[in-house]
Amino acid sequence: MTADQIAAAFTRADGTFLCARWGRPVAPVIFGLSDESLDIFRGAIRAGFAHARHPLAETDPEMGANLMLFFVRDWSDLADIPDLDRLTDAPGLPDRLARAEADQYRLFRFDADGGIRACLAFLRMGGALADSHPGHLAEAIFMRCALTFARDIAPSAPVAALIRAAYDPVLPVAATDPAHALRLAARMEGA
Repeated sequence: MTADQIAAAFTRADGTFLCARWGRPVAPVIFGLSDESLDIFRGAIRAGFAHARHPLAETDPEMGANLMLFFVRDWSDLADIPDLDRLTDAPGLPDRLARAEADQYRLFRFDADGGIRACLAFLRMGGALADSHPGHLAEAIFMRCALTFARDIAPSAPVAALIRAAYDPVLPVAATDPAHALRLAARMEGA
């Protein structure tokens, strides 16, 4: 990936750049999957963060779980989640996702230093994702939750290398200057 491609991956529609990684150990929890699929997703999360050299934890001391993945057949199923509005700070989220005909939605919370504090990802398995291969979807979900990508990314070796480069402890946990893409590209070349 070139520095320009990396910068584009973290630049939002409004032109702002944000590349942030997890600044604390990740404590994942997954809702709505069968045991067989659950093992695939747990394995992908474990392997992905091991590749990034970032620790996982059983619990986060402040929140319990800080990476929450919710799998539903339809967005109306989110109504069964207690305190969803409070959890997401997004009143009416299921209706908005249904109107947008979205298949997935992800939101991040950040620590004071800009590092990812929490990530909530919601996936509607009754739509286009219904035919997804569980292993491929698990890898994609990990990648989309590992960094604050501004656009949808597909799993690939270059994206995996980018994630590993972004977790280099020499780099800041968050950057808002697009020049950060140059630092990431340099680390990818050296890997």
